[in-house]
Amino acid sequence: MNFDKLKDDWNKNEPVSTEVSENMLKLKEASTPIDQLRKKMKYEFFGQLISLILLAFIPKLIGFTDELKNIYILFYAIICGFMAYYFFKFYRFYKHSYDLSLDSRKNLLWFYYEMRLNLELYKSLTYIVGFILLAFSAIALFTIKSDLSSKILAKMSITYIAINAVVTIVIIGVITELWATSYYGKYLKRIKIIVDSIDEE
Repeated sequence: MNFDKLKDDWNKNEPVSTEVSENMLKLKEASTPIDQLRKKMKYEFFGQLISLILLAFIPKLIGFTDELKNIYILFYAIICGFMAYYFFKFYRFYKHSYDLSLDSRKNLLWFYYEMRLNLELYKSLTYIVGFILLAFSAIALFTIKSDLSSKILAKMSITYIAINAVVTIVIIGVITELWATSYYGKYLKRIKIIVDSIDEE
């Protein structure tokens, strides 16, 4: 019996090593924050949709005059236009992220940068909607002919109103930045760390 031949045959039949590379483990690790981001995106989408629907009922709840109601409808239509564009971009990214196989650094990088881009779009939308609502509030304050609005305008100077508007914009900005960072930021950081660690190898 040829033991050398037998040994060679034995070695050929040995199972292929199933050792997983370090990069593969890191790519798998990245799927957890990505899943978390997708879940948060889904909640965010429905949250904003509900907010948009609730905004439609404000004239009825507050009891706007016909004149103010018409102005509000115009502003609401503008908000809907911006939101529709954002929802479209947001949905496309969300859908594409599921179609994409996140088993390579390239795809992981795509997700990371697209998510950051969508986050910036989200912030911009928040600022735009904030400005629109602020503009409507200013118009409402100056167009409503009532005792209350007359008393408010009599007690406040234009400078005071302008300062309040600026402060409101700053508050909207700070809240938006904090919300985006706390809600999405930590997951994006984790993905970036994983991408960088793969890149270094």
